[in-house]
Parts: sequence; structure tokens; C-alpha cells
Amino acid sequence: MDFMKLLKSLEELLYELVSWLVFYPITIWRTLSRPLEMMRYADVELADQPEDQYDDTLSPPLFLLITLLIGQAISITLPSVYDRASLPKLLSSDANLLIARGVIFSVFPLIMAVTLLRHRRVKLNRNTLRPPFYSQCYVAAPFAFGVGIGTDFLVLPGGGTTWIGLVALLLSFMWYGTVQVRWFRRDLGIALHSSIGLFLRSVCLATVLNLTLATVIGLVLKDWS
Repeated sequence: MDFMKLLKSLEELLYELVSWLVFYPITIWRTLSRPLEMMRYADVELADQPEDQYDDTLSPPLFLLITLLIGQAISITLPSVYDRASLPKLLSSDANLLIARGVIFSVFPLIMAVTLLRHRRVKLNRNTLRPPFYSQCYVAAPFAFGVGIGTDFLVLPGGGTTWIGLVALLLSFMWYGTVQVRWFRRDLGIALHSSIGLFLRSVCLATVLNLTLATVIGLVLKDWS
């Protein structure tokens, strides 16, 4: 009986993994072409029963995680002026490095979601934070991928691809900023200049928080090494 349950679990796992080959391209295409619609979709799907949620796309956190995994796989294949061996031992593992990237890029959805709730004067708790956070995970994925690839091109040996990295970073921030400004305007009903200011403050706060986390984690890992 236990053996049959194990087989059933493996069967479901295999189907889930293979289905990503179909639903990941669908999710990223919809996110890039209709970001606000996907953000609204993330909110609506959370109201369904767990087994019915995101049945035609990937869930937002999973989409973000897979995108980070793809970006990391590309980064590993590219040469760099920085030696990976110089990283702390805990970050030399691909799994740990993926977790670190996940934490860093999840800060952006978190800050944007908290900002929205604060301006709506909605009480902050796990239930109220989940919908805007899930919405933000969809658009954070292409942003994280673009920033990651842009950074990789900046640190390629020779410096001949620096302009590609700068263009990738610029396009990523422009797309992400445009989506966020439209999202704040739609969900808060505020003027354009107010939504731009809200986005700039939020992204600056997220960046400062990430730098602080990176510094603290670096110091801790240095002591453990």
C-alpha cells in the first residue's frame, strides 16, 4: 500500500515537472505581453479552491523561482571576471545560491505589496499580504531575469559586452517601472506623478534593504567560513 502511494506521488511529481514545459512559456508570454492582466489574475485565482488555483499557468512564486533557476543556469555557463571559488562556502552550492537569489528578488514584491496595503490603509497580515505579493511575483520574474543577465554581461571578461549589460538593465528597469506605475495608479486611483513617486520610493527601499541583507549575510557567512 505504501509502495503504491509512493508510485502515485512519483507519477504526480513527474506530471507536474513535465507540465512546466508547457505552462512556463505560457506564463512568461502572458506576463510580458499583459502584465497588469496577469497581476489581476493572481488575485482572482487565490479565491479559488487550492486544487483549482493557477490551473492554466504556473503559480507566481513558482514562476519566479523557476525563472531565477534558468537565470542562474545561464550565469554558470558564462565566464566572469569574478571567481565563484571566492564566494563563501555556503554560497558555493547552487541550491544555496538559488535560495539567496530568491530571497533578494522576493524583497521587491514584498515591498511593493506592503506599500500598496499601507496606502490602502489595510491591516497588514498574512492573508492581506498574500494577494498583492503573488501579483508582484509575476512581474518580478522577468525583472529578475533581465537584471541577472544584464549583470552577467557587465562582468564578462574583456569588457566588450558592457553595453549589452547596460541595455539589458535599462530595459528591465523601464519595463518593471512602467508596470509598477500603472499598477499603483489602477489599484490606488492616484495621479501619474504620485504613482511614479511611490514606485521610486518603493524600489529604493527594496534596494537598500537588499544591500543591507547582502552585507549582513556576507559578514555572517564570512565568520562561518
